[in-house]
Amino acid sequence: MPRFTRAELESYRDHEVPDLLGPDVRLLFVGINPGLWTAATRTHFAHPGNRFYPALLLAGIITEPVSPSAGMTDEDRDRLKGRGIGITNLVRRATARASELTAEELRAGGQELVETVRRVRPRVVAVAGITAYRTAFGQPKAVAGRQPEPLEGAGVWVVPNPSGLNAHETTASLAEAYAAAARAAGVV
Repeated sequence: MPRFTRAELESYRDHEVPDLLGPDVRLLFVGINPGLWTAATRTHFAHPGNRFYPALLLAGIITEPVSPSAGMTDEDRDRLKGRGIGITNLVRRATARASELTAEELRAGGQELVETVRRVRPRVVAVAGITAYRTAFGQPKAVAGRQPEPLEGAGVWVVPNPSGLNAHETTASLAEAYAAAARAAGVV
């Protein structure tokens, strides 16, 4: 696993990470925005403390472990795409913390996500973060889980953010939430 100095990580501030999208996305995971470690490795959810990939494995969404903190391999990306899994973000620019984003950025990101969903046509969109979802889509009373309104024909689930900063969630509770969205998408 690489080690980055604070200065090295800071040099990735405002960088973008390309979406992970294959030809048949059934389940589109949506992060809030890339962290600095994610930008440095160009791999979504890459921070060593992030529980995204362990939760996907525990849920049966992926069948082999992914260790993204050094950067995802092409084989890892191909396996995800082959299972119909895509990954994008509400806001493209990297920050140290999601709290650095403005409400305007999140709302603009919500509109950009609508365009992505229209183009990619996933069965299910799983947004990782209730506060970001509420802001991006003007739904201040939204609760976690399946949302009543589809997005461009896709079912919408709000799932917990896998960041280590979200301390009240465990890998098991994340896996349970992710598995529900994955079942709805026909991925598991």
